[in-house]
Amino acid sequence: MNMKLYNTLTRKVEEFIPYNKDYVTMYTCGPTVYHYAHIGNLRTYIFEDILEKSLNFLGYNVKRCMNITDVGHLSSDSDSGIDKMVKGAIREHKTVEQIAEFYTLEFQKDCQKLNIKWPEIVSKATSNIAFYIEMIEDLLAKGMAYESGGNIYFDTTKLTDYYALTNHIADDLVVGVREGVEKDDFKHNQADFVLWFTKSKFSDQELKWDSPWGLGYPGWHIECSGISIKYLGEYLDIHCGGVDNIFPHHTNEIAQSEAYLNHKWCKYWLHGEHLNDQTGKMSKSKGEFLTVSLLEQKGYDPIVYRFMCLNSHYRKVLTFSYDALDNAKNAYEKLKNKIKSLGNEEIKTTKFINEFKEALSNDLNTSQAITTLYDVLKSDLLDVEKLYLVNQFDKVLSLNLTGQKAQKIDMELENKINVAIAKREEAKKNKDYVLADKIRDELLAEGIILKDTREGTTYEFKEE
Repeated sequence: MNMKLYNTLTRKVEEFIPYNKDYVTMYTCGPTVYHYAHIGNLRTYIFEDILEKSLNFLGYNVKRCMNITDVGHLSSDSDSGIDKMVKGAIREHKTVEQIAEFYTLEFQKDCQKLNIKWPEIVSKATSNIAFYIEMIEDLLAKGMAYESGGNIYFDTTKLTDYYALTNHIADDLVVGVREGVEKDDFKHNQADFVLWFTKSKFSDQELKWDSPWGLGYPGWHIECSGISIKYLGEYLDIHCGGVDNIFPHHTNEIAQSEAYLNHKWCKYWLHGEHLNDQTGKMSKSKGEFLTVSLLEQKGYDPIVYRFMCLNSHYRKVLTFSYDALDNAKNAYEKLKNKIKSLGNEEIKTTKFINEFKEALSNDLNTSQAITTLYDVLKSDLLDVEKLYLVNQFDKVLSLNLTGQKAQKIDMELENKINVAIAKREEAKKNKDYVLADKIRDELLAEGIILKDTREGTTYEFKEE
């Protein structure tokens, strides 16, 4: 079953066709580790986690990479303001390295509490300085970048499709977005962005490296391009992030990456919507700082928040309130209690698996996937069939629905199949082909297909 995803680049739902049939490359923008992540940030990582697990569930092999931004991300997207890492170091009277190490670990703890799988490849921005310099030298040599005021800028006027991801018109855009906007007089054009900062502009920057242009540090945008290309190759299948990354961050990534590579780079761009509070977009600078730890202090299991997110589509704005979280908590507890009441018969079915896959493949329709879960529980299936399906679904949902009980059922099912295969092999050795065929047919009736190979007999589950 093929995945269908909404592609921000084309502004439509498309069938997902990766560059390589053997594996999918997926890059997700990681955190800037200058402070705790709030639950609005973490909604994006929940969506990306569901995407990776859904792709795996549908049969794709995913190779995923994420960066850790520990230098270069300024407090304004207009290439102005203080580096967020320096801001965190000043706030806590620590070094930038200490801030980065502490908040990276805190972010990892939050991911564990929310059952967010840690990506296969995680790389710190500061670990790839030489490659950023190599990319920037190439862009300068091609005339795609220029030096001004000691800094290196990408020249966006050299591109005819710079705004392809946003569908903007250049004259309609302000200098920067989201936070305080300051004009950079060193830029030749309004939309140009920094590839490398030098000491000529930020004398208080703690982390600096030698470069052909002087002592300095990389811009935020070049880091993601560099890490993605270095670890996932020149052709990227999926790039994810929050909607606030679309412009200018992801727009700039496309510009510099394709100018460096000399070909189209990423096929599918996916973006998760904001989590709002009652006053608007959630941020670290206003109201109650909503973190996973705060939810725990108030008596909520972090998985309840994950459940709340999954009941809404990732491309819809979700408004947080404690009333909404309480409703999610009550529904989650009722769901788990219903599952706990199931018995232990030993038969399995695959009846609802396709419906679950269809929901996931329809642009990650997690609310419909959860509806399928409820349909399973309301059906006339045997309890063990329900448990099996719940456990399969939870490989994607990651809501801790079944725990050890379902794992025990799966082990019992696997043992049952292996015993049947052994009996069939014995029957074949004794030339009792009637019994061998009977065992095969009984398993097939339960949705289990046996496959005879040179290495022995294997099995898979039938899809209807």
